[in-house]
Order: sequence, then C-alpha cells, then structure tokens
Amino acid sequence: MSRDARWKALLELLVERGRLDVEEAAAELGVSAATIRRDFDRLAEQQMLIRTRGGAVVHGVSYELPLRYKTARRASEKQRIAQAVASLVAPGEAVGLTGGTTTTEVARALAVREDLASGSPALTVVTNALNIANELAVRPQFKIVVTGGVARPQSYELIGPLADGVLGQITLDVAVLGVVAFDVTHGAAADDEAEAAINRLLCERAGRVVVAADSSKLGRRAFARICTARSVDTLVTDTAATPDAVRGFEDAGIRVVTV
Repeated sequence: MSRDARWKALLELLVERGRLDVEEAAAELGVSAATIRRDFDRLAEQQMLIRTRGGAVVHGVSYELPLRYKTARRASEKQRIAQAVASLVAPGEAVGLTGGTTTTEVARALAVREDLASGSPALTVVTNALNIANELAVRPQFKIVVTGGVARPQSYELIGPLADGVLGQITLDVAVLGVVAFDVTHGAAADDEAEAAINRLLCERAGRVVVAADSSKLGRRAFARICTARSVDTLVTDTAATPDAVRGFEDAGIRVVTV
C-alpha cells in the first residue's frame, strides 16, 4: 500500500471513529506499528489530526478532510447521484457547479453525455472549483467560466470577494450544490463560511437549485448556511435516505429523487 493510500485510509477511519490507536490502525491496514506512528506524526505536522499517546484523534469539532482524501467515501452512491443530476440538465443551459466530490462526479457525468458531444456551446459551466474546470476545459463543446478568488486547498474552490464580480454579472439556468449538510429547518450548509458565501451567490443567480447529497448528509447541520431549504427545487440523494427524511423535504416543497 502506497503512503498516499495509507494516509487516505487512516483519515477515513479516523473520521468514522473519532479516535484510533497505533496497534488498531496497524492491524487494520496490515502494516507495522512503526509505520503507523510515522504516518500519525506526519499527518499531525500537517494539522490533519491530533497526536495522542498511543494514537490520534480528529482535528477539532469542525474537522474537514481535504477533497483528495474524500473521493473514495460512498463512491458508488455519489456516482449514481451524479448521473441523475446530469440528466436534469438540458443541452444549451448554463450550469453552476460548486466544489466537492459529488459535484465533481456530476461534471464527469455531463462530460460523457452523448447529446452534449457537440454544440456551440453544448453547455456553459460556471464553477469556482479548479479541479472541475480542469476536467471540463478539454471539452471544446463546453464553455467554461471560472470565478476569481483565492484557492482553498481543502476543496480546490476559489473563495473571497474577487468571485463576486463574476457572479454578479451572470445568470444561470441551474445551480448544482455539493453540501456538507442539508436539513429542512436549517437548510443547505458548508463547514467554511467563505465557501458558503460563494455557493449562496451561485444559488441567487440560478433559475433553479439542485442539491446533490448522499443520505449521510441529510438531517445534519453545519457551521455556515448556504441557503434555506425552500430555496432548493430538487434534492437528489441515494435510496438509503429514510422515508421520514424524504417526506420532510417533500413537505417543504422540494422534489426528491432517490437513486
């Protein structure tokens, strides 16, 4: 197992359990305790965990994994959600995509749609996510608009007031939101307030808003609100969403698509 793969596995275990000890992690990953100690020390230097005697704990109450370490979590659900979201976009529309693992999958699903293989443009994509822009820029049939701003290393998103100038001058047909949490009462939310502010602007410029969120995000709260639940037109989630959760969103006037 490579170092990067090992670090990703360690961080995912840590997020799930909140705490890991060296021997437990070594047994899980099939490596030596000395290797795990070195990994914990390096990850602690990068402020991705807090070292404890004999192990490690997550880094604070608002702990957030960088995007590169999130990609394997609930991957199949995210890919199904992405396919369903992509099917809601019509050729020729202007689409806003926020950053995140699920919205990255949406971008990939749009890129391989046969009916979007040509056009002038087949689709206009506005995004503040550098990785999404990078993936779609090689598609000549897509017009890619990237907001200004300062790059946020955790999510590859551009944030800050420089993005306001671009977003204030455009109109979108649909905004697709990746979220940390989505709750009927508290709305869609992110961990970072600057990220939430840019996502909010995308929503305000869009004719309709789609939240792409796996079932683990539903009924949760996060620090920074993006928009209210009533601002959302469609929620696309996976079939593990509970009937009560689905009913609550539908009662709020949101169309729920489960895949």
